Amino acid sequence: MPKTASPARKLAAVGAVLALVVAVIAIGVAIAKSAQSGRDTESGAAPAASPEAEEDPAQQKMFDDLAKRTSRRADGDPLAVGEKNAPVVLVEYADYQCSFCGRFTRETQPELIKKYVDAGTLRIEFRNFTVFGADSERAARASWAAGQQGKFWQLHDALYAKTRKGAALAEDKLVGLARSSGVDDLDKFRADMKSADAAKALKKDQDEGYQLGVQSTPSFLVNGRPVAGAQPLAVFSQAIEEAARTAKHQPAAKGGGK
Repeated sequence: MPKTASPARKLAAVGAVLALVVAVIAIGVAIAKSAQSGRDTESGAAPAASPEAEEDPAQQKMFDDLAKRTSRRADGDPLAVGEKNAPVVLVEYADYQCSFCGRFTRETQPELIKKYVDAGTLRIEFRNFTVFGADSERAARASWAAGQQGKFWQLHDALYAKTRKGAALAEDKLVGLARSSGVDDLDKFRADMKSADAAKALKKDQDEGYQLGVQSTPSFLVNGRPVAGAQPLAVFSQAIEEAARTAKHQPAAKGGGK
């Protein structure tokens, strides 16, 4: 017969759950505020002032804890680019039918790679956060399958080269894009696309986003700090540089390599 937990342990467990709920609510509020800032910026309003001036140590600790939970830094992760031990990790939650996700990929990400990833400051980790139904899920599975042959970023960029929706993401279209992206074994690609492992990987990303309170795509975390929407390059640069300065006063991340 299993042992009954003591009242003290029960109380501790309840406290831990409540703390997690409070943290998730706070993160959701921060993401929502960031999303509103993104809409204001895209509609022509002036961007909000830097959040650095408003944050207290408790909020910074929340962002630090969130970064530890979401920055996977996995060896050989095909959905990541940049040094494993880079001081800053940008996590992106995106859908392949999202036009603003495409804008980020085409206009902003190449500049971030050139300025920060190549310099060893930034690592980018992609999460498939599908919000537009079965066509988005099929495209996400395809990108994951391409990653199993080392061609995730090639297919990712091809999918976002222009806005693709509905029939443009049918299986035969995705196979054609995979072929032109350099995926060699198309039979394996099809099998991986439909595999239980693909479904498991997508669910992991989806669950992570929902737990954080992600409501729209694209949404980003820069060392745990929420940034929502296809913000201008300057917004990402500021967030990355602030995160890098903060990281200098913290223990370095373990590991290395790309």
